[in-house]
Amino acid sequence: MAALLYHPYTALTKGRRLVRQIPHFIHGKSLQLADRLHPVSSPATGEVVAEVNMADEATVNQAVASAQSAFSSWSATPTPKRAGLLFQLRELIKKHRKELALLITQEHGKTLNDAGASIDRGLEVLSYATGITDHLMGQYASGIATGTDNYAIRQPLGVCVGITPFNFPAMIGLWMFPLAIACGNTFILKPSEKDPSAMLRLAELAVEAGIPDGVVNVVHGDGETVNHLLQHKDIKAVSFVGSSAVARQIYQTGIAAGKRVQAFGGAKNHCIILPDADIDRTAETLVGAAYGSAGERCMALPVAVLTGGDTFADELAASIAERVKALRIGPGDADNIDMGPLISREHREKVFAYIDAGIKEGAALTVDGRTLHADKKGFFMGGCLFDHVTPEMTVWREEIFGPVLCLMRSPDFATSLQWINQHGYGNGSAIFTRNPALARRFVEEVQTGMVGVNIPIPVPIASLSFGGWKQSRIGDIHLFGPEGVQFYTQLKTIMQRWPDEPTAGGFLLPTH
Repeated sequence: MAALLYHPYTALTKGRRLVRQIPHFIHGKSLQLADRLHPVSSPATGEVVAEVNMADEATVNQAVASAQSAFSSWSATPTPKRAGLLFQLRELIKKHRKELALLITQEHGKTLNDAGASIDRGLEVLSYATGITDHLMGQYASGIATGTDNYAIRQPLGVCVGITPFNFPAMIGLWMFPLAIACGNTFILKPSEKDPSAMLRLAELAVEAGIPDGVVNVVHGDGETVNHLLQHKDIKAVSFVGSSAVARQIYQTGIAAGKRVQAFGGAKNHCIILPDADIDRTAETLVGAAYGSAGERCMALPVAVLTGGDTFADELAASIAERVKALRIGPGDADNIDMGPLISREHREKVFAYIDAGIKEGAALTVDGRTLHADKKGFFMGGCLFDHVTPEMTVWREEIFGPVLCLMRSPDFATSLQWINQHGYGNGSAIFTRNPALARRFVEEVQTGMVGVNIPIPVPIASLSFGGWKQSRIGDIHLFGPEGVQFYTQLKTIMQRWPDEPTAGGFLLPTH
């Protein structure tokens, strides 16, 4: 097995400063190739802390060739042995959890607690993948014709690709590649070029766990790299998480190239809050769900529909505003921090533009966190809170993906539900109430893929499947769980007969 050449804290000299260079990981080796370089900045300081290699077509071809060469032996490896290697990987990730969390915080900006929790959620899917022997059990029908049996098995596809977003540098990759390789596929990960180190470290740990060279590869890059992956004839399946516009483009391009594609897009999650909900508890829950990870997560809760009259709405809005003003904001590796910086200066400016649009269109900005960045390095801003948001406003229609919570005021449950259902996104939703009849009605009628009852972020457990509706998911198959096994395998049915005497031949379909 190849020696590991890369360490996450290695620095190389470039000009008059030290900058870490982040390589690709192909066939068990960290490779510094003559590709384009892209700067990786610390969101907490704004300084360039690394440069990442950006794969060209030759590098993509090398990664695919590696994965393709490993496929035959890996797919023939007994499932219990594959599961055992995944157990080893899980233990190594747990051992290196703090190191991985620090890498995420350094390059993404989220707090160490949040980074660590995201690794834990990824490990849940990895644990599910260790049960692959059970998940791949087929079906058997005995005696469907005289002396004839029929059965079905699931087999791997070949080389699969995962394209992951910046907001969860480790977790979403862990939602993809463990299940894919457990099913017998080999894998190429293309993490975000904004925070690539955590995924690279996971690939190293996979090799350390005993997973053969070429089974897990990492190539870095941007849209040019993705296009090379989508067009490569030897890639059989692509899993993507990102914006809806890019998800649709990747889905259409991948399908046209004959690949299996699952593509997950944006979100604008809503919750309905009824007057019987506890105000203080609900306000505390909402602030965590809206501003955790600086709002940069597809399961954030950026819209709360206050339902049932202005007296209740005024009291809840005031309680929320008090908590937003008290948010503790700073570098993610500092103590007692609620929210770190945004991923980049460009993204912060985009969030600011949405806030300007909200003010212009008549929403009431009751808490303005934009001035926080003035005395800080890096890409910080405070929490922003809009009240009296209506369905005509840009801040309601579009995904902001930042620390902005929009409060809407609705006269009744039916109107609140209508607003959620008419929105173009359908990732997640929630209701806060003590009324079981209305909660049940909400669960049955809301048009989102994931629903919470008094739970703001309803991310399912690993044995169920993750995915939204409408523009939040392009295609049919959800991300992990049983549908993930379905995505990463193809069905083969076998009919067999062991005749005691010659048969009539193949002119007729087998019958009794």
